[in-house]
Amino acid sequence: MTDPSVDAGAGETSPEVSPTSARDAYWRENLTLMSILLVIWFVVSFGFGILGRDILDQVSIGGAPLGFWFAQQGSIIVFIILIFVYAARMSAIERKYKMGDH
Repeated sequence: MTDPSVDAGAGETSPEVSPTSARDAYWRENLTLMSILLVIWFVVSFGFGILGRDILDQVSIGGAPLGFWFAQQGSIIVFIILIFVYAARMSAIERKYKMGDH
């Protein structure tokens, strides 16, 4: 009986990916992406908007101190950008692992 992982024509082994390992890799990439985006979210909202406000207030944007601007407008803009980044990256990850509605 021949080994099913060996291609009869080339004599090379083809890596077999079990559904469980593909699912684990998918979730690992998903959780890594979410972790990175949540860290960015935290740094922008809490770091820039609260902790770094005094330093950022030394610069003005449109007459408003930068720390105030980040707390009121900048963090919202960054959050919206993060939503689009998450959607685009998750779509690519789902295509890579053949999951979702693709």
